Amino acid sequence: MYLNDNIESHFRIDPNQKKALFHLGINKIRDLLYYFPSRYTDISEFRHINTLKDGEQATVIGIISNLKTKKSFRSKIPMGEAIITDLTGKIHIIWFHQPYLAKMLREGSTVRVTGKISESKNYGLTLTNPEISKEDVLPIDLHDSLFQQKEMGGQYGFPVYPETKGITSKWFYHAIGKILKNDCVKIIEDYLDKEILDKYSLPSLRTALVWIHSPQKKEHADIARKRFAFEEVFFIQLARQQERKKYEELFSYKLIINDKDIKDFTSRFPFNPTLAQENTIKTILEDLKKDKPMSRLVEGDVGSGKTFVSATIAYAVIKNRPTGQNFGNLQVAYMAPTEVLAVQLFENFIKYFEHTGISIALMTSSGCRKFPSKTGGWEGNKQIKTWTPISRNQLLKWIKNGEIPIVIGTHSLISKKVEFEDLGLVIIDEQHRFGTNQRMKLAKKEGHSPHYLSMTATPIPRTLALTIYGDLDLSIIDQMPEGRKKVITEIISENKRLAAYEKIKKELAEGRQLYVICPKIDNTLDKEDKIKLDVKSVTSEAKRLDKEVFPNYNIAIMHSKMSKEKKELVMKEFAEHKIDILVSTSVIEVGVNIPNATVIVIEGAERFGLAQLHQLRGRVLRSTFQSYCYLFADAKTDKTMDRLKALTKATNGFELAELDLSLRGAGLLAGDKQWGITDLGMEALKNIKMVEAARAEAIQIIQKDIDLKSYPLLALTLASKNLKLHFE
Repeated sequence: MYLNDNIESHFRIDPNQKKALFHLGINKIRDLLYYFPSRYTDISEFRHINTLKDGEQATVIGIISNLKTKKSFRSKIPMGEAIITDLTGKIHIIWFHQPYLAKMLREGSTVRVTGKISESKNYGLTLTNPEISKEDVLPIDLHDSLFQQKEMGGQYGFPVYPETKGITSKWFYHAIGKILKNDCVKIIEDYLDKEILDKYSLPSLRTALVWIHSPQKKEHADIARKRFAFEEVFFIQLARQQERKKYEELFSYKLIINDKDIKDFTSRFPFNPTLAQENTIKTILEDLKKDKPMSRLVEGDVGSGKTFVSATIAYAVIKNRPTGQNFGNLQVAYMAPTEVLAVQLFENFIKYFEHTGISIALMTSSGCRKFPSKTGGWEGNKQIKTWTPISRNQLLKWIKNGEIPIVIGTHSLISKKVEFEDLGLVIIDEQHRFGTNQRMKLAKKEGHSPHYLSMTATPIPRTLALTIYGDLDLSIIDQMPEGRKKVITEIISENKRLAAYEKIKKELAEGRQLYVICPKIDNTLDKEDKIKLDVKSVTSEAKRLDKEVFPNYNIAIMHSKMSKEKKELVMKEFAEHKIDILVSTSVIEVGVNIPNATVIVIEGAERFGLAQLHQLRGRVLRSTFQSYCYLFADAKTDKTMDRLKALTKATNGFELAELDLSLRGAGLLAGDKQWGITDLGMEALKNIKMVEAARAEAIQIIQKDIDLKSYPLLALTLASKNLKLHFE
């Protein structure tokens, strides 16, 4: 047996198992060996049936049989009965008032039963109304004598592996057990340097593989998990630091920054920047003066003023001439994740840069625009500067010859046809929505490295930022503009809906506006959607609100299936207060800025990720008025309710992110597996010292040897992992 052998060469696999293994990405023996258990069943939890005594609380595991339902002889109480058998004996089970339990279980299945032991005249030792769970996932064949002490060999517990349709944890247990006994594990080479292992008290690869699958002590399982958690972060860091070093080695513009010009630009804004904004701008301008390309991520909570920062930096760049020229401007490419946000940025930048006389373009899949137009427009008798629609081919020519200094767009900017003459700065808005390849593709298009500035309003825990964005320096805008009040957030159950509507009516009467967010566009159902009849939809909810709740107000809808022109018209009318209530899907999640909208209702709040809820709530954090967020939720579990309560308590997005990480792991911040890291890697992210240690080791290695020529096994392992992490 060799690690690169196909699994089918050594194991019989039926079609369902083959499909399941393919779904899990397991093809080779090595893949199977690296499929780690999610937990362990501690043998000390279980008792043999022949050791049980009257009055004890105990847990037994065994085969269930003789399942039946009946009514008690005298009282006619409905009840369920069964017998559970292990290697040492059998015991009777009775469920009073719960006969359905006997119907839910399968004759001959393996179960775990916990309850109080009592002595019965009719049955002897009996478990009455015990808790019971199916243990199909438990890799124990009772007839294999695994419970016999001589077979257990002092093992701490049995591994329980994540299952998927077609394959059980039991299969993994036996298959991996067979591999561990083979010589291919004994001769396995460690790709981590012994010096690193000794420095952080980590076991060797071979030892860690044995301990994670069959630990003899709890400490063995813990230290094996620590080893693999460390190496996951370490390899991500290697890839990120390697990317950064290669990026920095490319040519970049060393910019001249005129502080007086910058001050003149920022003084035109109708507000004073916060200290956090000023510090961030100062740090970035220092980066731009260096002879290597900047790579920086700016984190700022919703409404903290990141657009102001990006506009100021863009201005600093376009004030520079291309190399060897005394005319023209360096160019800025600004990429946004959605058309709605790209259009809004385009319109904002027109206001910010109108006095400079420079050209600004918008490029999306729906069309292109340029500001200013040659003819302009008219307001009464006064001619004003305005934008004009232009053809894509014409815009591509102007970008290529350097006539347009600022180009704002969506993914369209990554197209091979888009060529810049002198690209000095790339700005990516909402960093987490682009994969590593996407965000670097634009930055590397020109054969040199433009300065790279990334922005996100998604709260990211520090450990996650250090890991995922290891190739970026980090700036945090942790202050809100003066006068902003905290959004009052309430979880509203169905019986309090009418009271919430009354509060909203008072706000509307004061002249404010309302967002209503629904999970669905309409109530049309496909085959797989029939169970979702209770989910609020945009179209039906807008009709209901218009007819039953807010008949005196103008209501409009917006969703992703509407045309670009229709969406823009709706947003324009909402901004002009021709619309009082906007019923929408989460398409308004990012960046939409309507200061007069102070109330947001989120229907089916339990269906949204925590970061998405935070982003949606941020839509009403755009003014000095008191704002409100009402979470209409049907939370069926305590976990869901705790998640929503966290949103009401957290004072800012960063606090929310750290809280969520400590409670459940980073993957659940905005949906499972959002960051492309395994559960084991997520464990590491709760330990800042481990993340910093892995980062430090990776930086040290890459500084000495960027291509890892001195570390051939490490280079081979890194390449095999193919760490193209996505953040969507």
